[in-house]
Amino acid sequence: MRPLYLCVLLAASLPAAAAPSAPFPFTHHDWTLACDNTRTCRAAGYQQDEGDAAPVSVLLTRAAGPGQRVDAPLLLGQYDEDSPRPPAQAQLQINGKDLGRLQLQGGGATLSAAQTDALLAALTRSSRIVVIGNGQQRWTLSDRGASAVLLKMDEFQGRLGTTGALMRKGSASEGKVLPALPVPVVVLAKLAPTRAGDAALEQSSALRAALRSATPGDDCSAISAEGDPMISEPQELSVTRLSKDKVLVSTLCWRAAYNEGYGFWVANDKAPFQPVLVTTSGTDNDGSTISAWQKGRGLGDCGWTADWGWDGKRFVATSEATSGLCRMVSAGGAWEMPTVVSRIQH
Repeated sequence: MRPLYLCVLLAASLPAAAAPSAPFPFTHHDWTLACDNTRTCRAAGYQQDEGDAAPVSVLLTRAAGPGQRVDAPLLLGQYDEDSPRPPAQAQLQINGKDLGRLQLQGGGATLSAAQTDALLAALTRSSRIVVIGNGQQRWTLSDRGASAVLLKMDEFQGRLGTTGALMRKGSASEGKVLPALPVPVVVLAKLAPTRAGDAALEQSSALRAALRSATPGDDCSAISAEGDPMISEPQELSVTRLSKDKVLVSTLCWRAAYNEGYGFWVANDKAPFQPVLVTTSGTDNDGSTISAWQKGRGLGDCGWTADWGWDGKRFVATSEATSGLCRMVSAGGAWEMPTVVSRIQH
């Protein structure tokens, strides 16, 4: 299925009584959150979306488990060569109070522990958070949505009511906090050698019909009976040998104004083909790894990425991430905010 949360991450409705166990994205106003399968969470805040405020973003990263501090890199907008050149030094100011100097490299700096603590305290209430550069340069970080996002982060990591919570702090020991989960290891299998008959499968009308039957038309309109209005020419199938009886089949599925997606299926190498869909948003593959990169909008200032790896039986999701909100901070997006991480072995 096409990723629907490229520009706006859909809010997740989570039960209040227990921390969720699955990774998720969550967005509220000018802040967005992504937590991954190790329970590490990353919250990114930006300038207000309305008006012509200078682009700025901060990324609050916290690993799971007791006693974990928050890391807080900050990035001043530098979308293209026409963006104002960021200064080498700037001052962080919160509610009119000077919080000290920021040493910037390429428009980025990491907040000190004291600056991070002051920022986190400010985000629990209405605050004015400003980075002051040379002359009249000002970057104002919005606090709208921060409290909801940080509350969701605490909830996911099981910190609500503990001494280490960012929101809704309590007296419970941090020993009750959910532990970090290990990074899963995915061992990629060696592909089987190509067989003489594999090329003939690319012309198989029966295989094409099997793909169509196994895939909703909206997910792969190019092979549906109605077709895709953005794709006028017939799309050929591509077949890659995976194992002694399985092949990877791919074809262009859909095209939009600034993205296109290829479908990938694992199928038997003879009828009944029984194809199993991996994704219809792929953009590249080398046989054992399928990759996807989709822009959040035509400007290319945000996006979504994912990878799947062949383990000998199926394609396993090995990574998935967004680059945060579309706020003109950086080409390609300001950050990497994963929901799925893994360690690959060959």
